[in-house]
Amino acid sequence: MPEPVLSPEVVDGALSERSTGWRREADTLVLEVDRGDFAAALAFVDAVGALAEAANHHPDIDLRWSRVTLRLSTHSAGGLTARDLDLAREVDGLLEQGGA
Repeated sequence: MPEPVLSPEVVDGALSERSTGWRREADTLVLEVDRGDFAAALAFVDAVGALAEAANHHPDIDLRWSRVTLRLSTHSAGGLTARDLDLAREVDGLLEQGGA
C-alpha cells in the first residue's frame, strides 16, 4: 500500500519550521547548499547517501563543484510523503551539526 501523499499546506507548514533552506517545488522538496569546495561537497553527498541508504529513500543529487542540490519526492506515491520530510529532517541534522 503506497504511503499517503501530504497536502501542500502540510508540507509548507513543516518547511516553515526549518532554517536550512528547503523549498517545495510542486511535488518535490529541493535544497541547495554550498559547501565551499569540491571535497566538502563530495563529503556532504557521501553523508546524505548514507542517510538515504539507511532510510531506503534516495534523493536525486546534483553535484557541481561546491554546490549540491538535493531533490526529494516519493515517486511510488506520486508526491511528497512523510518519508520525504523525515529524510529532509535528517539532512538538516547534518547541516546543523556542521558535519559533512
